Amino acid sequence: MRINTNVAAMQAMESNAQTNKTLGSSLEKLSSGLRINKASDDASGLSIADKLRTQASSLGQSISNGNSAISLTQIADKAMAEQSNILDIIKTKMIQAATATTSGAGIEAIEKDVNKLLDQLNNIASQTNYNGTTLLQKGASDTGSSVKLDFQIGENAADVISIASGVTANTSGLGLTTLKTEASGSSMTHASAKGFMTTIDTALDKLNGWRADFGSTQNQLESAVRNQMTQQTNIKAAESIIRDVDYAKESATFSKQNIIAQAGTYAMSQSNAMQQNVMRLLQ
Repeated sequence: MRINTNVAAMQAMESNAQTNKTLGSSLEKLSSGLRINKASDDASGLSIADKLRTQASSLGQSISNGNSAISLTQIADKAMAEQSNILDIIKTKMIQAATATTSGAGIEAIEKDVNKLLDQLNNIASQTNYNGTTLLQKGASDTGSSVKLDFQIGENAADVISIASGVTANTSGLGLTTLKTEASGSSMTHASAKGFMTTIDTALDKLNGWRADFGSTQNQLESAVRNQMTQQTNIKAAESIIRDVDYAKESATFSKQNIIAQAGTYAMSQSNAMQQNVMRLLQ
């Protein structure tokens, strides 16, 4: 028997140190809720989980972009719906002005109504905007055609949904300049009123075409958002499988390592006690 080097105690201490390390790692996972707390826990798993997290975050922002774009299209559609109502009223008034039973005074009253309605149509075109972006013409004070709008709906640069330029929902863009001039100058007649009926029909067709474009884009945006919400959910689930701890499994591991650690401590005390037996040989 040798007392200078207690090999049994050293072996017990080495095993106990490894067990305590494993026990500490298990406790860290249980307290954090994560299976991977540092790269050494699972280097490849950490890399994959981080990429999935980035992808999920990107899709989250894309979904927010999509919902904002949907709000934009809804604003434009509601504004043009009101403009359509205005044109419907004007068409009715042109029919009234075109008949011989409407007197000159009646036509003059109709002109005043039409002039005010066309002013409101222009006001809607200049005032309708989303976060400062004018939607129904080029700018708040610029009656030219609207600019193209690109919405980033996806994590790649090419994932874009667009609304084409060309919307000019004012009297100029709808071909109502002559009607506006006559309505404001009190020069309308039965004959000219009858001619403006076709002009308004053409304006309505053009306005409805722009509304249809916005509506189609809204449907596309809503579909993209639904698809990306499903993708984000699945990606987060995949990340969770890699990164998050399985509490049932890890609790069992912790209990096992805790028992082993207790047994290791007992083994160390026994290995140290063995050296004391040498004293009996000297008695």
